[in-house]
Amino acid sequence: MAMVLTGAALVTAPAPALASIDVYEFDSPQQEKDFQELAATLRCPKCQNNNIADSNAALAQDMRQKTYELLQEGKSKQDVVDYMIARYGNFVTYNPPVMASTLILWLGPLFFIVVGFTILVMRSRKSTEKVTNSELDTQEQARLQALMAEMGTEADEASSQTNQDGKVK
Repeated sequence: MAMVLTGAALVTAPAPALASIDVYEFDSPQQEKDFQELAATLRCPKCQNNNIADSNAALAQDMRQKTYELLQEGKSKQDVVDYMIARYGNFVTYNPPVMASTLILWLGPLFFIVVGFTILVMRSRKSTEKVTNSELDTQEQARLQALMAEMGTEADEASSQTNQDGKVK
């Protein structure tokens, strides 16, 4: 019984975390600050919504390592960003530049808003035109009056045919 309890305790005991922690040594506090800023502003291509500082993906680890190496070589933050864009594309930045290939992403929503608003205005104008054009000309008014008079006489005849109980004869 003691062996079973010991085995169960070993199986259910919390396992140590397998995540690795990157430790980098910097030549200056400014270099460390630049590394932290770059790690927070570069996006992991695999994780898509995580920056490379928050991602545990192998690709993000490689990007952190390359960022560290480039900073150790004396490259500026912009040089590191340019290197990452050249290697992974504009996706690694959270603010991609406006280019011919990304123009539809920037102007697409604006285009759909303008088209939708235009359609809405055109349809509302059409419905108001229909209401204003529904006035009757003199022939139609005379015919309407005749129909109403005819309906009135039929109603009078129907009411005269009812008896005292309100039933139609």
